[in-house]
Amino acid sequence: MLEILYRDEHLIAINKPNGLLVHKSFYSGEADAYAIRELKNQIGQAVFPVHRLDRKTSGILLFTLDKDTLRMMSDQFAARAVEKKYLAILRGWTKEEETIDYDLTNEDGTRQNAITHYQRLQTSEIGLAFGGHQTSRYCLVEATLETGRMHQLRKHFKHILHPILGCRRYGCNKQNKLWLENFGMTKMMLHAHRLAFSHPITNEPITLNAVISDEFKRAGEILSFDLSQYSRSSEGY
Repeated sequence: MLEILYRDEHLIAINKPNGLLVHKSFYSGEADAYAIRELKNQIGQAVFPVHRLDRKTSGILLFTLDKDTLRMMSDQFAARAVEKKYLAILRGWTKEEETIDYDLTNEDGTRQNAITHYQRLQTSEIGLAFGGHQTSRYCLVEATLETGRMHQLRKHFKHILHPILGCRRYGCNKQNKLWLENFGMTKMMLHAHRLAFSHPITNEPITLNAVISDEFKRAGEILSFDLSQYSRSSEGY
């Protein structure tokens, strides 16, 4: 069963688990399960995704229950009127805060402007030997997307040489192997934890929060991060 974070007669939001595709995609290949189909079967009616999350990204995924609401919500996303915040565990220690303004090329070869803002929340250094060093450094960051390009956070953090832990395509596979061998960790440490927008029908401000996954919590425990405030779901549902 998918965890439902919010539901009314127009909208429904879930906490998508890591590894679940949103829908069938040429770029993502085939899968046994898709969020659209799973949610439709769970609630017994059609759902329409407003945005997407990568297969390996967990967190808030918003759907509408009718096409008119879909158009209104899509307009909000296009106007950059929706606040999207992510948590990520990165290799190394980033700056305390930074704006990454770095164009990205999509799968069709089109160059697109892409902007990410992030703040470093916590740092850790553990006794895990790597690359001639006796310790390894990591940090927890909160990233806010100003644009929503494919794999934007994964590409942007690779660009500043602080890849997301567990990211295979844009990460450090030597580090990923180290975590697999030492901790049995296979998941990517990227989670869409907050979504804020205006309700398309009532104009009421809506803020949704999704708890981090058990694997994200486990990585946090290994690194001695305090993740308690990210373990509470949206209030009132």
